[in-house]
Amino acid sequence: MTSGSTPGLARFNTSADSEATATLHEVCASSAWGSELLAQRPYATAEALFLASDAAMAELTAEDLAEAMAGHPPIGRPKPGDPTSSREQRGMAGASEELKAEMLELNLAYQEKFGHVFLICATGATGEQMRDAMRDRIGNTAEAEREIVRTELGKINRIRLTRLVEED
Repeated sequence: MTSGSTPGLARFNTSADSEATATLHEVCASSAWGSELLAQRPYATAEALFLASDAAMAELTAEDLAEAMAGHPPIGRPKPGDPTSSREQRGMAGASEELKAEMLELNLAYQEKFGHVFLICATGATGEQMRDAMRDRIGNTAEAEREIVRTELGKINRIRLTRLVEED
């Protein structure tokens, strides 16, 4: 993982606030998270940006987390034309019709129980691993699940921020 200053980080540090805000919104749909990261620019290193992201994530309210989750499509149904969600959900790309159908059922049950999409850092996970995680987590309390979601969002944000700072 990149920890020093990079061309991507330099570009982020020096971009106009409106451009940086739009970039951060692509990473995470929480406006509170984005505002916090924007306010701390410039970042000396990628690691400083990652630490600021983690700190901002830790401070998000339930409403902020809901806003962040609204930016994520259900597992197994990446946003059409969105290369980020397609790349992150690659583990579902070759899933059997049976697994896709089960994921749809689990997604609906999860959404009915918690009021939001099932969120997992899907990068590198197989469809079966995502299904098993959803099966395990559907039994959680709302409070326990909210903290798992916060952790998963933090992982997703780090992956997306790493891509941002590593861009040439």
